[in-house]
Amino acid sequence: MILESMPHTAVIVLFFLAFIPARGQWLRYPTPGVPRLPGGAPNLNAPAPRAADGKPDLSGIWIAEENRPCPPYNCDDMLTPQEFWDMGWSLKGGLPYQPWAAALVKQRAEIHGQEDPTSRCLPGGVLKLYGDPLLRKIVQPPGLVIMLYERNASYRQIFTDGRPLPPDPQPSFNGYSTGKWEGDSLVVTTSGFRDGLWLDRKGSPLTEAATITERFRRVNYGKLEIAITVHDPKAYTTPWTVTLNEFLKADTELLDYICLENEKDLRHLVGK
Repeated sequence: MILESMPHTAVIVLFFLAFIPARGQWLRYPTPGVPRLPGGAPNLNAPAPRAADGKPDLSGIWIAEENRPCPPYNCDDMLTPQEFWDMGWSLKGGLPYQPWAAALVKQRAEIHGQEDPTSRCLPGGVLKLYGDPLLRKIVQPPGLVIMLYERNASYRQIFTDGRPLPPDPQPSFNGYSTGKWEGDSLVVTTSGFRDGLWLDRKGSPLTEAATITERFRRVNYGKLEIAITVHDPKAYTTPWTVTLNEFLKADTELLDYICLENEKDLRHLVGK
């Protein structure tokens, strides 16, 4: 036998190595059930999957659309979604701020976003997370859609079991969400936000008066389209809608990103 000809210490080392998992093996593990091309790559243009109830299945690991021009905020990450910097970048004339909100955004820009809550490791809220370049996972059991985020290992729940929104909720970063299916689109209504949220790095505000409506549509296996309408009469003169695209990341898994772990940036947030 080969082992008989090896030094005793080498045999011991091989024994222990056999029980050490390959580094990051979940990050390269084939996702079960994904349609494949002849060469083995995911067929992202395949039809959208359906759940046991016949509704489209939104499950998967998703990432925001990338490779858009980086705006002039002294940034060097060309893969950061444009919505991270400006949620209304695609709207003609930008977001329809109330006068006080426009003045606030200008003030926040003058100090380079020093007061951005996410810079202090606080949650960003529903819309700001859409601009996050980190991954998120959707899980869709009966009566519920769960979103798991790499950022701060956080979560969001969307109830699809017919329950109403709470009439007097405790304000929260993600609000309270209920959804219903309209054809192949999941329509989600969210309210109950805490005041003072930022929608983007510009500092576009979201107040406790806001209601957000999202329409999720899985275009094909690899693309998720989300039309988002914000109705916040306290901060904006009229409701506004943006449409975002997210793309499937197959054969990988989430990794925790904990903002406060080894945090060394806060002391440098001196603004202007």
